[in-house]
Amino acid sequence: MKKNVNVDVLWTVMRMLESEQTEEALAEVISTLLSVLKAESAAVWLKNEGDGHVYCVSSAGDVSSTGYSIEAGQGIVGEACEADELIFINDAASDPRFPGGKDEITAFTVKNMALMPMKAEKKTIGAFQIVNCQNEGGFSEDELYLIRSVAGLMAMVIKEKGFTAGSEGEKKVVMSLRNITKEYVSGVETLKILKGIDLDIFENEFLVILGESGCGKSTLLNIIGAMDSPSSGTITVDEKDFSHPQEKDLVEFRRDEIGFIFQAYHLMPNLTAIENVEYIAEICKNPGNSAEAIEMVGLTDRANNYPSMMSGGQQQRVSIARAIVKNPRIILADEPTAALDYNTSIEVLELIEKLIAAKRTTVVMVTHNAEIAKMANRVVKVKGGKISSIRINPWPRHASELVW
Repeated sequence: MKKNVNVDVLWTVMRMLESEQTEEALAEVISTLLSVLKAESAAVWLKNEGDGHVYCVSSAGDVSSTGYSIEAGQGIVGEACEADELIFINDAASDPRFPGGKDEITAFTVKNMALMPMKAEKKTIGAFQIVNCQNEGGFSEDELYLIRSVAGLMAMVIKEKGFTAGSEGEKKVVMSLRNITKEYVSGVETLKILKGIDLDIFENEFLVILGESGCGKSTLLNIIGAMDSPSSGTITVDEKDFSHPQEKDLVEFRRDEIGFIFQAYHLMPNLTAIENVEYIAEICKNPGNSAEAIEMVGLTDRANNYPSMMSGGQQQRVSIARAIVKNPRIILADEPTAALDYNTSIEVLELIEKLIAAKRTTVVMVTHNAEIAKMANRVVKVKGGKISSIRINPWPRHASELVW
């Protein structure tokens, strides 16, 4: 890499960091650096002076560190967050800080690593981490110069905009997925859809899963909702193993713990709105009041209408009421606004926002609409059957603020 290329990249990074959405800008910057440096993963770590921990606020690449927290000074990352100069490990396998060649925090196999302390007003506020440069010989001097420069720019923006690291560790994990794979046999070929997914789903959060068509995001949603089973991997629900449930367990889990909102509304055409909701209430373990669920979605005056008498947005509201009435642990939403116009989409998203604010449930949504991700507490990007990045959003926007 040559210095004139560095200059072009730095200008691109500076433009990215001008965004008002700091967390999105950081994610874009580290993804850009991964491509330029031909490395496997990158992360931004910030110190929280209040609790003395270091948090990963953004990560990208083959391993996701987002959501991890460590005590100040712990491990190589903690060391970097207290240092003044770049830490460069060209051969991790021979470094005593990487027993077995693995990172102590993520258990990721490390070949080489660069950690640049991020300093603002002469104070180290965190560190920028790049792992496993694929170029022969590791990072060049020009590449290390680029890492230093980008770390400095990010530190300046983080300090100027008051961006801070929040604690995800205090939230209860409802479901945990580890090394989840999914394969389908098609003729003589085996199609690998999911290639090792690690994901925690927290209580009372809005989690958005983004990705291009065919990346595996809907398959992931189906596995979370027990509509499909992984080929391998571990699933725990409330810290209990749920990796190999019996069919009876799957049925009960779908019926009692999961609410569903689909792009196609799947309402029963011969039942009224209230009857559609009552039908679900009758078959689940801990139902709420059907009339209250209809009222919550603003359809009391349409309660006795059949689906054919309602607009698409109204039918989607009924499907939301049907999900709400189950009092589920998790509501899964698969492209719930794809068939709706903008104004109706915002109304549906406001209902989801209301659920999260009331701490009624966790919502996991698959969507192709990146604008919706601005509402989320966390944004998971899936690419090629793997999670390419997880971003924490410390300042979720209101549905009414979204524009597309």
